[in-house]
Amino acid sequence: MKHVRLIAAMVLGMSAAACSSVDTATRNAPYENAPTQAVAPAPSFQLAGMSVSVPTTLKVSESNRYYPGGDIVWRGDAYGNRYEQVKAIFEDSIALGGGLAEGEIPVNVFIEVTRFHALTEKTRYSVGGVHSLEFTMTITDPLTGVVLRGPKEIKASLVGYGGEKALQAEARGLTQKYRITQHLARVVLDEMTKSKGFVAPKGGVTASVMPLTSVRPL
Repeated sequence: MKHVRLIAAMVLGMSAAACSSVDTATRNAPYENAPTQAVAPAPSFQLAGMSVSVPTTLKVSESNRYYPGGDIVWRGDAYGNRYEQVKAIFEDSIALGGGLAEGEIPVNVFIEVTRFHALTEKTRYSVGGVHSLEFTMTITDPLTGVVLRGPKEIKASLVGYGGEKALQAEARGLTQKYRITQHLARVVLDEMTKSKGFVAPKGGVTASVMPLTSVRPL
């Protein structure tokens, strides 16, 4: 009987040791082997429709200074209705970027512009600067109107060329309008195809534009 009890005690001791060993191994496991949180799936959207709002409450500035006040500063088109010009740029951007999204779910893209501060002539032909582009983007179901993503406030600032670099860019067809349109198109595409949508680079300003198409510059 004593022999049986001794064996039982040994088995219990071995079991406890095994449990302790497993627990210790789990606690000391390398980080890459530890459980990770599930990653949000990328959206599967395709563009069905769009709507762009450029509120007339935004202040337009035509002042030719280095950094004029105002919410809308735009010199990439001839003098005219800046609200309509900015709206057209966003519509072109949505059509271009959204047209490349090949998901399964038809969606409408709605954008409300809150700031469109490009470079004045004085800034563009001297020091250069930043195209400050801010808007709210919402993606909805075209039949029910249910919001599928957003509203998301997006700051998509882009480096604005200045001086000789601006002149050289224009000679190659890389106008302010072309660069901004291509940049915004990529932002829209990111929002429609990536799990996190558009993520501004470190520092908050995109330095260069990789064209989505080889179409004639605007």
